[in-house]
Amino acid sequence: MGSAKTFRHGQNLRLVTSERIANQEELRRRLWTQRLRVTQATLSRDLQELKLVKTPEGYRPASALPEETAPIPPLARALGEFLLDIRPAENLLVLKTPPSGAQPLAAAVDGAKFPEIAGTIAGDDTVLIITPNKRQRESLQQKIESFVGRPLRSRAS
Repeated sequence: MGSAKTFRHGQNLRLVTSERIANQEELRRRLWTQRLRVTQATLSRDLQELKLVKTPEGYRPASALPEETAPIPPLARALGEFLLDIRPAENLLVLKTPPSGAQPLAAAVDGAKFPEIAGTIAGDDTVLIITPNKRQRESLQQKIESFVGRPLRSRAS
C-alpha cells in the first residue's frame, strides 16, 4: 500500500473515531480541509477496505460495533448517503443525488432486486428507474421512502 493511501486511511480512521461523520460527503469535506483531495469512488473503496460501516451514529469500525448494532443494509445506506429527492413520472422514478452519487445508488438499487424494476440508468447525479406501470412505480416509491424514513416527493405523481 502506497504511503499516500496509508496516510489517507489513517486520516479516515482518525476522523470517524474522533468525530460523528454522518455520510461520505461529510467525510470528503473533512479530508478536503486537511488538503486530502479524494473522489467519492476512492472514499467508498477506502471505507470498504477499512471495514468502516455506517450506523445511525455515523461511520464506525465494524469491529467496534456492539453485538446488537447491526450495520445498515446496503440499499438503506446508499439511500441515506446519496438520495436527495425523488421525482415520479407515470412509470418512472427519477432519483436525484449529489454529483458522483448516481452510480453507487443505482448499484444498490439493482442489488436490492426489487421485482417492480424493469431497469435502471445512472448518470452523474441522476438515477432513472423504469417500472412496467404506474402502480408498480408507486409500490417501489413507497419501499424506497420506507428505507429513508420519510416521504420524498418534489412533484405530484
